[in-house]
Amino acid sequence: MFDWDDLRIFLTVARLKRMAPAARSLGIDATTITRRMARLEQALGTKLFEQSGGERVLTQRGAVLLRHAESVEGATIDALVDVRGEQHSLSGHVRLSVAEGFGTWILAPGLRHFHEEHPGIQLDVVTASGFLNPSKREADMAVMLARPQSGYLTVQRLADYGLHLYASRAYVERHGRPQARSDLSGHTLIGYVPEFLFTPELDYLDEVDTGLEATLRSSSIGIQRRLVIDGAGIGVLPDFMAAQDSRLTRILADTVEIKRSFWLVTHRDMTKLARMAAVSDLLRRQVALKL
Repeated sequence: MFDWDDLRIFLTVARLKRMAPAARSLGIDATTITRRMARLEQALGTKLFEQSGGERVLTQRGAVLLRHAESVEGATIDALVDVRGEQHSLSGHVRLSVAEGFGTWILAPGLRHFHEEHPGIQLDVVTASGFLNPSKREADMAVMLARPQSGYLTVQRLADYGLHLYASRAYVERHGRPQARSDLSGHTLIGYVPEFLFTPELDYLDEVDTGLEATLRSSSIGIQRRLVIDGAGIGVLPDFMAAQDSRLTRILADTVEIKRSFWLVTHRDMTKLARMAAVSDLLRRQVALKL
């Protein structure tokens, strides 16, 4: 029989694929991880990983073990929940990954009331570039722009929302209002940095008209909004961030409309917990208020 704790290390390496991030996550050095994985492979009599471009990629047998290891992990979590009585407890830690725009304009206005209502829940709201993945245990929940196609997850459509081209009224006074998509190439456009698009759903300008490129670019939608408000150019903004701002006006409102969806993604092992249900209720309440 192998050491059960080796499964925990195996899961981390399988999810993160690289030794350095796995070592940081586990709080042990990479040499120890390598030794423990070699010991597990010897105990099971099979190779679990292959090296590919600096990553540890699961072999066919490794993928089989991953499915069973996740089942063991889920059963362990269920056992802890039952023993500690956490299932119905409105306390504990929840890590929630959201996009910057969603976090700032939709979620944040409801956080004070949520904390007053559930003071025992420690809520981490993470808005780093790229979503943390509940399937890899990087987060407990995430609000994503695309529906995950795999993983031990519960996925629900949270809401649909629209985006339009916006400019400041001052910009339109100075540079005129585009009358057709073809006119946009003659204006300063604001958008994302292509190399930092963590999901193709953020590639708005190419959807407006093929070949459009932004001159002023930022990985932050907050900075893009500021640039548009300041009259620096025309940009695609979510309506929930811009529609009520009297300083802004929609450009080509009748011909350009982009639709996107927010997806609520939760690791399946965590869905039974009362604190997760409380955060889910918070998200739905804020979406109903703001969208």
